[in-house]
Amino acid sequence: MSSSCWHPARFVRRISIVSSQRVNLLFPALSILLLAVAASATAAPRWKAQYFYDEERSSLTITALAFPSARRGIAVGFLSEKDKTRPTAVVTSDGGLHWSLVPLKDTPLSLFFLNDTTGWLVTDKGIYRTDEAGRSWQKLSKSPRDVARVHFLDEQHGWAVGEERSVFETTNGGKEWVEVPAAAEPKTEKKNTVYNWIAFANPQTGMIAGYSEPGRSSGTEELPDWLVPDKAAKRAEWPHLSITLDTRDGGKTWKASTVSMFGRISCIRLAPSGTGLALIEFTHRFRYPCEVFRLDWKTGKSTRVFRREDRAVTDMVLLPDGSAFLGGTEAYGRLPQGPIPHKLKILRSRDLLTWRDMEVDYRATAIRVMLAAADERNVWAATDTGMILKLENPEP
Repeated sequence: MSSSCWHPARFVRRISIVSSQRVNLLFPALSILLLAVAASATAAPRWKAQYFYDEERSSLTITALAFPSARRGIAVGFLSEKDKTRPTAVVTSDGGLHWSLVPLKDTPLSLFFLNDTTGWLVTDKGIYRTDEAGRSWQKLSKSPRDVARVHFLDEQHGWAVGEERSVFETTNGGKEWVEVPAAAEPKTEKKNTVYNWIAFANPQTGMIAGYSEPGRSSGTEELPDWLVPDKAAKRAEWPHLSITLDTRDGGKTWKASTVSMFGRISCIRLAPSGTGLALIEFTHRFRYPCEVFRLDWKTGKSTRVFRREDRAVTDMVLLPDGSAFLGGTEAYGRLPQGPIPHKLKILRSRDLLTWRDMEVDYRATAIRVMLAAADERNVWAATDTGMILKLENPEP
């Protein structure tokens, strides 16, 4: 038989050699894959930067953040270039994998989204609406002046709150606005009274928060603490009047109440279960930069659940499963506000009692931090210094 002829024994031997070589190559690959899967399964939750505006001779200041769904998100603010500022938005439609800049006409103050396409933008010159997830905006022809924030129950029914003790309601999508009489019930100076937050737990139960704080100096505007540190060191926090308006009938009626307290309510989050969180920030020399209270909006009771001398919280999210995140910065001294960014700090709690610091990208710094959550597994943070981060490896 010729050596070139086919022989079954030789064929079987060749197959076994090739198979053994492939197995030897395959096992290391499988080992690497299994190790990677195991590592990802046991990796601790951490906040990783998804976007950072890093351009020469230009900087991005983010003023508001919203993620109405796990894929669609928007951050708004302004670009600073020499002596000019350009209002802008940064939008994503793939959960933050890619971001694009969208120019805005006016300087943005706050955002509210009803769903993943329809939202409202409050600016220094009026209110805008989008039906394209923030990629284009149309200004409402009749907007109340000096508005800080809006909240809509549906595309037609909403409220706007702002300066000079103003609360407005619309029932036709912003074509017309009428004043809410209960906003004027507190006997405060109109020019010194601001409504700065509005939140609803469900279509019937909502809350508006504000404050009235007379100026300390007559005839001149008070300078910020960081600009006059010597005076600020002697300028203690003063109590002022805190105002809340509550509704239990979808905004048909509002009940006003006031209390003298230190600090300002700067954020309220309400959950349908009956739980809520209220953030109180202090603006002058005080032992703590902030305090967080747990609310029982069914009974009206509140309990302090967080305060630390080294944490200045500026935003919160309360998730449907009862857990929550606090976003802020590392605080130094007793002056809570300053022009220098500090390290970003994010804390989490599952019971709203015990809070623990989370791992955060070491490059992230901020003066103010904003949080947004689409659901328990999709949570983002934005810094006013132009960085957007997402929570990786969220706990089940």
